[in-house]
Amino acid sequence: MSESEGQPPTAFVTDVLLWKRWHVSLGIIVVATVAWFLLEWTDLPFLTICSDVLLILILVLFLHANYAALRNNRQPPTLPELVVTEELVNTVAASFRVKINNALLIAHDITIGKDFRIFFKVVVCLWLLSVIGSVFSFFTLAYIGTLMMITIPALYRKYGTYVDKCCGVIQDQFSKHYRIVDENVFNTLPRNVSKDKES
Repeated sequence: MSESEGQPPTAFVTDVLLWKRWHVSLGIIVVATVAWFLLEWTDLPFLTICSDVLLILILVLFLHANYAALRNNRQPPTLPELVVTEELVNTVAASFRVKINNALLIAHDITIGKDFRIFFKVVVCLWLLSVIGSVFSFFTLAYIGTLMMITIPALYRKYGTYVDKCCGVIQDQFSKHYRIVDENVFNTLPRNVSKDKES
């Protein structure tokens, strides 16, 4: 039995993110870089690349299975059977239902104007996302996100104390500026537009 078979999936993911399994972490970066290069610089459609990758994978597995059967004169190696249990589906569906309901509740509160501060913050965040989306493509953002997901936890584990000090200074400065904006701008705005309309 291998090391990863006795571990829960979360432990394996943690090991990958912290570079304890450096070959897997490096493999993810290499695969992400190759995928990003193919999607961004070759001008091939996404569906074409996916189909080609699956075709190559199926051909390699087919040749490997038949070569093993011819060479050893025995049964070809069997692939592991992948089964999604009903319990897993119900758990995932229940989790998504709760999260989607919370998101819809927050969206409802924002759109009817219960709190103008939250409305303003959402508008600014959506505007920033729109600007970022006009500069970078979706695949470039996904590639940057993958690189950050693989590198930042390991770097934080190594240099966490310095990062915490810098973040503390930045947070203090941000809080100071936010208090100024809050006192001069946000406090002059109505907190509850719908209640003002009703009265």
